Amino acid sequence: MNDTKIILKPRKEESLRRFHPWIFSGAIERIEGKVEEGDTVNVYYNDGSFAAKGHYQIGSIAVRILTFKNEETGYEFYRNRIQKAYEMRLDAGIAYNGKSDCFRLVHGEGDWLPGLVIDIYGKTAVMQAHSAGMHFAREIIADAITEITAGKVENVYYKSDTTLPYKAQLDPQNDYIRGKYTGNTATENGLKFYVDWLKGQKTGFFLDQRDNRALLESYSKGRNVLNMFCYTGGFSFYAMRGGALKVDSVDSSAKAIDLTEKNVELNFPGDNRHKAHVKDAFKFLDDTEKDKYDLIILDPPAFAKHRDALHNALQGYKRLNVKAFEKIRSGGIVFTFSCSQAVSREQFRLAVFSAAAISGRKVRILHQMSQPADHPVNIYHPEGEYLKGLVLYVE
Repeated sequence: MNDTKIILKPRKEESLRRFHPWIFSGAIERIEGKVEEGDTVNVYYNDGSFAAKGHYQIGSIAVRILTFKNEETGYEFYRNRIQKAYEMRLDAGIAYNGKSDCFRLVHGEGDWLPGLVIDIYGKTAVMQAHSAGMHFAREIIADAITEITAGKVENVYYKSDTTLPYKAQLDPQNDYIRGKYTGNTATENGLKFYVDWLKGQKTGFFLDQRDNRALLESYSKGRNVLNMFCYTGGFSFYAMRGGALKVDSVDSSAKAIDLTEKNVELNFPGDNRHKAHVKDAFKFLDDTEKDKYDLIILDPPAFAKHRDALHNALQGYKRLNVKAFEKIRSGGIVFTFSCSQAVSREQFRLAVFSAAAISGRKVRILHQMSQPADHPVNIYHPEGEYLKGLVLYVE
């Protein structure tokens, strides 16, 4: 047990008293005892009273809070937290509901486990640690996953080589820490897809767009669809099931396009409505003739991962949406998204508003979208609301 004490500066405790799960380095007055990155430390207010317990790390966010109680944070702690996360997903009708066998089991701060992401794909859990503390706890977390799911999860794949702090020098090895490879297909709302958790982005698939893909399906009948930044083609095969006349999928990554084509073939073998393109999204839109599409999906990667890049990101969203508004047929639908945590909902909406004004088109908002219930937002941590989306009707 680590007895290191973090003592906060006077008047730097307001956010902690409001249960915000981060302590910034500038709020720390002193550290009593030895501390290394990933250690579990006790945090005290300046008057000497206990405040919280969490994982210490080097950087702007110095402590990620695990609990505001003075309690042990061993196996039982993690098992109970993951159990609560699992029960919420069962109650919400997301986990093992007969239509899908994939969902997010743990969503960091949203499940009171900051620095930890766990996605379930059939019998395999893919675990990502975003902090050294969660990296050190990976073995007991893997045990907790298999116990809680009562055998539904047989394999745990640990994939944190790109998510752990670089300066921590932990050298994680992506590998199975429980079980072994047993196939990589999963089912979402009755559609099947291949998941590349070995080499793909994130944990292999973007589960956060599940509800938005289902909404897109209801708008797809009789439309010519363009899916930009398609990655593994999720929106594309939902559009096809929805009755789209034609679907073009575009991504700059040849590996992503290869997986898109495999996913389309898995669900619609021999269907010639779909065509995939390895091309830069902006260039593709520049080369696209007007009125060719009447449903366009814009789901780019995060344009701003930090606030320093915010201005350029907002300009990027504006440029991208201008191009879509200029090209889409009258009466068309645009699904447009931002997954940049640094971009607020209001800022994204303003960028899209500016794009509409520049294009001179009449645009109406039909839906405002967010992340699904298995990506919950901790009410004390509004930064967790990262996914923003609009469904727009363009005259």
